[in-house]
Amino acid sequence: MQASRRRLAVHGKVLMTRQESLKDRIRKRLEKTGEPQDGAARVRSGQKGRGRAWAAEPDTTDEAVRAATGRGWNEWADAIDAWPRNGDGHGAIATYLEVEQGIDSWWAQAVTVGYERITGLRLPHQGPDGMFTVNASRTVLADGNALREKLLDAADRGDLFPRFQTELRSRPTSKNVRIAIGPGTAEFAINARADGRTTVAIQHAKLPSADDVGPWKRYWSEWLMAIDE
Repeated sequence: MQASRRRLAVHGKVLMTRQESLKDRIRKRLEKTGEPQDGAARVRSGQKGRGRAWAAEPDTTDEAVRAATGRGWNEWADAIDAWPRNGDGHGAIATYLEVEQGIDSWWAQAVTVGYERITGLRLPHQGPDGMFTVNASRTVLADGNALREKLLDAADRGDLFPRFQTELRSRPTSKNVRIAIGPGTAEFAINARADGRTTVAIQHAKLPSADDVGPWKRYWSEWLMAIDE
């Protein structure tokens, strides 16, 4: 009986040490770049296309959009500018491109987003609702099931996210885990690999400002590296 108690005490001490090590490791790594609230990195624009000043670069290259649709970015921007209802919003433009310009629905959406980037109607990482989203992913050595359990547990999230208040926003049985953190909601997709490692993909949505993009991209990059260590 006493031997069993000693084993339990040792096991509990090891678990506590690992918890403290995890919290300290994450805190120390994130101190290198600062928390997202400590500074803002604005998304810079002012790039230029051929014969047109671009507020921001589209995600797709000029060559790729031309090969798929027959027109380059400036030609599409000119065509949409010439359309009398170009101020009716994202959905109207995408429908116009698909129905009247004859490109498929995927490219209609891509061209619309590119047009919004070029003209400054939408900044990089900004969605149709005006909010911003950042993504980060890494294949780590951490056990995926253990990480998921920590994300679901309120006390363990304190170790994963020092100095942040978090709240679970998904059901425990949901495939992905969503938590409220900072000025938005982060969704975690955790997938085990055949080699024993785990791929963790994070999408942090509902960020209110372009100023939040840079700090939160750095935060998640450093956080994933801390988890991997």
